[in-house]
Amino acid sequence: MSNVKKICICAFCIALCCVLPPAFHAVGLGAVFSPMHLPVLLCGLLCGWPYGAFCGVAGPLLSCLTTGMPSAARLLYMAPELCAYGLFCGLLLRFIRTGRTAADLYLTLVPAMVLGRVVGGAARAMFALYNAESYSLALWVGAYVVETLPGAILQLVFLPALVLVLTRAKLIPARYGADGKALEPV
Repeated sequence: MSNVKKICICAFCIALCCVLPPAFHAVGLGAVFSPMHLPVLLCGLLCGWPYGAFCGVAGPLLSCLTTGMPSAARLLYMAPELCAYGLFCGLLLRFIRTGRTAADLYLTLVPAMVLGRVVGGAARAMFALYNAESYSLALWVGAYVVETLPGAILQLVFLPALVLVLTRAKLIPARYGADGKALEPV
């Protein structure tokens, strides 16, 4: 995929970071479904780690400045988390090659989502420590695992399906194995 196309997709994903949270929050589903995670993970999957990481920082920053979501305080620990999502999605997908695109997507998304939550929890803990607030493993599990489980399920259902649809529509290139043959979609 050309760099111009990657830049356009990244810009679109950053724009989605500004549009999706207010839409989800308007119907009371913002915190539960983590709408800003979707475009960042997608950007990492489609464009690779540099664009995914950039989207993970620029998306929440621009959204904070234009919509007030996330708040400036939450931005301090959301940006590292989202940056990690985009970074790890791009890196892992680059190296995981099972011969099946769907399997590659799941084997990329699950560890990237776990690592992003760990980075987010560490950033949140440092923020709490700096502000002399209490933060514990139980609070991390509640905030990053239990509360976001519906969003994680949405991401695991929606993102691989979207990537497969975009690939079949030839809007993004197919993945190729080490032998130079296109990988099977499922």
